[in-house]
Amino acid sequence: MLLVAIIALLNAAIYQAPLYGYAAARQDTLSFSGALTLGTLYVVVAFVTATLLALAGLVSQRLLKPLCMAGAILNACALYFIQTYGVLLDKTMMGNVVNTDLAEAWSLWHPKLLLYVAVFGLVPCVLLARIDLRPVRRVRLAAFALVAVVGGLGWIYAASSTWLWIDKHARSLGGMILPWSYTINLARYQTAKWAAERQADPLPDATFGSDEKTVVVLVIGESARARNFSLYGYGRATNPQLAVSGAVALSNTSACATYTTEAVLCILSHDDPGLRLAGSKELLPSYLQRHGIDVFWRSNNWGEPPMRVASYERAKDLEAGCVGSLCTQDDLLLHGLEQRIRSSQRGKVFVVLHQSGSHGPAYAAKVPPSFEVFRPVCKSVELDRCTPESLVNAYDNTILYTDHVVARAIRLLQGLDGIPSTLLYISDHGESLGENGLYLHGTPIALAPDVQKEVPFLVWMSESFKRRKQIDEARLARGTAHSQANIFHSVMGAFDMRGGVYAKRLDIYAIGAPQSDGR
Repeated sequence: MLLVAIIALLNAAIYQAPLYGYAAARQDTLSFSGALTLGTLYVVVAFVTATLLALAGLVSQRLLKPLCMAGAILNACALYFIQTYGVLLDKTMMGNVVNTDLAEAWSLWHPKLLLYVAVFGLVPCVLLARIDLRPVRRVRLAAFALVAVVGGLGWIYAASSTWLWIDKHARSLGGMILPWSYTINLARYQTAKWAAERQADPLPDATFGSDEKTVVVLVIGESARARNFSLYGYGRATNPQLAVSGAVALSNTSACATYTTEAVLCILSHDDPGLRLAGSKELLPSYLQRHGIDVFWRSNNWGEPPMRVASYERAKDLEAGCVGSLCTQDDLLLHGLEQRIRSSQRGKVFVVLHQSGSHGPAYAAKVPPSFEVFRPVCKSVELDRCTPESLVNAYDNTILYTDHVVARAIRLLQGLDGIPSTLLYISDHGESLGENGLYLHGTPIALAPDVQKEVPFLVWMSESFKRRKQIDEARLARGTAHSQANIFHSVMGAFDMRGGVYAKRLDIYAIGAPQSDGR
């Protein structure tokens, strides 16, 4: 255990110079806040290293020395490249490493690399080789790992004021922490590669109860919390357009996760995706596409799982040919959308609009200037330095802008000449705005406050759609519990799809239509 503790402390001290240098260059290290941030980085590196080494020791204590020796050599090489070329060992860079051939690798050779390997790699290896490692009872190693975890989490909680800065720079910091930058990001790269190459297991086939043309639009919001929607009783008019659009606000909707990638996976899955490898089962867009529905996805965000759709467009791809005030931010997702729907040769069309929405910490940058209605506005990404009023103002402006974008999408559907259509809006997760000292999102779901888990869930239906489905809006609005699991089955219900995977109890249209023949 002493060896594990020493190695963890030395790893945090010797190999993290780029990490600490990056942090020191971007804040006042003589201030209490700056010093606390540096201390937190050191503690995080040390306790994660100690915990993982202790867990490795539980598997085999004989592996500890070879593992640490290999880590020293690899750390030395990684340290050389980070300091010499200023690279970040993120997922993309590890993909470059994996795909580098011998000629490209040789072009990076320099005698200085040997110096790094000798000083930071071979010297630690020699010292480790001379240490006589005595076996330790597994229960003591397990207790040590538990103490490391509790101690590290205790420090992180006590230093919560540093979270905002660390979150803001997380991508850069994650590419510098050795050895976890190259090990974890290599695993991330390989996992993403395998997921992209893997054929998802198909879900049971479905049949259509009707061939009538239908358009379904799913808007996936970002970091929108139900508490700040006036449709749910918030004191400010953050939903002035949706309030008169005919949209129904479904109450008590919970997110399955507090970060985008997992939450979007939940939205697109027919069941709980946490019980299996991500993407191993066919997701909603791929499922609909396989059944002949015209599926296209427009994104001003990231974190979407691998899927097969007819068209995938990013917001920046939609800028070409777009002129006017509606050619920025999430408005771009609607550019040319009506023409795209009308030109579809398929009888059924499914559109996904993945918003940038209310993602922090730069809330003020998420809206066009004309939507800066609530003032004063927090302009800083260091949210704890903003007044609570200015922070809430900046966030509420993003909700006001989302109201505008979703209402625009509804008006577009209203102009489709009586084609039965419906729109679903649901956010991936909520957001903390300083309550109990928390900001942003991403808190583990078991510990997350309600504001990170309670999300808005809206549905709008054209008159022809409501007649066909015999929807009772009052009954629909009386629903008392909803979740992201409703989306898959509701979209199936909207298209009159029935099959082994369909669950009527999760189809909001079936809930709103007592006469439905859904199974």
